[in-house]
Amino acid sequence: MRVIRAEVMGLCFGVRDALRVIDRVANPGRVTIHGQLVHNEVVLDELAERGFRMVEENQRSGVPETPVVLITAHGVSDRERDRLDRAGKAVVDTTCPLVTRVHQAAQALERAGYHVLVIGVRSHVEVRGVVDDLSSFDVIGSAEEVRTYASKRLGIVCQTTTPEALVARVRAAVSARNPGAEVRFVDTVCLPTKQHQHALEQMLDEVEAVVVVGGRNSNNTRALAARCAERGKRVLRVASAAELDPDWFRELSCVGLTAGTSTLDSTIDEVDSTLRRIALAAEELQPVGAARS
Repeated sequence: MRVIRAEVMGLCFGVRDALRVIDRVANPGRVTIHGQLVHNEVVLDELAERGFRMVEENQRSGVPETPVVLITAHGVSDRERDRLDRAGKAVVDTTCPLVTRVHQAAQALERAGYHVLVIGVRSHVEVRGVVDDLSSFDVIGSAEEVRTYASKRLGIVCQTTTPEALVARVRAAVSARNPGAEVRFVDTVCLPTKQHQHALEQMLDEVEAVVVVGGRNSNNTRALAARCAERGKRVLRVASAAELDPDWFRELSCVGLTAGTSTLDSTIDEVDSTLRRIALAAEELQPVGAARS
């Protein structure tokens, strides 16, 4: 069994920057992480072991007890920042600058008189942070959710990890169902997400199945796995090498490997090594004289 790695996968610069910031924290016990630093269970377990306190993303209405609050890579609304400031908390901000760009674009559109349409996952912490500062908005998760809106000026932004194909479908539906409206689109899908998606597309023609590595709550990891399924490829989504089952790979001759933007390099390497051991073990079990792939 051959293993092909996607040319682009794993940590994006925003997550790397967030990890560098938190690595420099000298006293983790004084810091509450305001949500999940990144959507990756391996990272979250390491942070808990270091002594950081963490607040669940759906339980952030209270005021953390620690003097320092760390805003995650997914960002928060200006309203939430003001609340933390009023509570006297020292804020450490690891918001990805490309997430900040979504906030700025959405607010600029609203100030200009547009009803803001955010393409993304309604329950996702990044999307909740963006819309919390808006008064005129809708969140759209699919083209089927698009409707005719009362406003004649519609501004569209995207969650940073939205698949480009979904963006295109939603944009077309907005125009079709609002033919008299002025529609302004600001492309806020981040470049790392696009690069991960493009690298996956290039690999899919060569493989029978794909292993996608990433956290359970990672939207971009979920999108990578969904795209594999759309292309008719078997897909196995794992958080770590421990979740790989050798039986899943029986009779496969070529497997692809990709990973979401919050997946550690070390986790990818462990998965890669385990896949290659599985492949080697399968070859050694072949009858003498059998063709090897």
